[in-house]
Amino acid sequence: MSLFQGINTSASALTANRLRLDTIASNIANAETTRANFVDGAWQPYRRKMVELSPQTNGTFDNFLQAAVGTVSGSRGGQGVKVTAIQEDNTPFKRVYDPSHPDADQDGYLLMPNVDPMKEMVDMISASRSYEANVTALNASKSMMLKALEIK
Repeated sequence: MSLFQGINTSASALTANRLRLDTIASNIANAETTRANFVDGAWQPYRRKMVELSPQTNGTFDNFLQAAVGTVSGSRGGQGVKVTAIQEDNTPFKRVYDPSHPDADQDGYLLMPNVDPMKEMVDMISASRSYEANVTALNASKSMMLKALEIK
């Protein structure tokens, strides 16, 4: 196990959670955007984006299982997290009756983004708490390293 493994793990989580917070902020900022994507010759509303995360691993599941059991030597700890993709949410757009809006169809209905501000706020609280927890873990790792280097 590397001396800096705890710091590197926390750093990867901090980066991932910062991207989650940026994506959530983008979703909230575009919650009323009716012209975001030009698809098939027509404007479509903004589509909610979600960050997909996965663990960073340098081996297979079998290697980690054997290392945990003790049959082979290897790393038992994780190496952090990485962003796999930023995907668009495919839930349908909301239809709102607003005949005075320039983007309304002939029946007076308007397609609005599939962003739910309440869901975004819950995701934001989750991401910010994860960020805070990783800052705490990073500070604990730093403190342990400083105590180990302390000369008496």
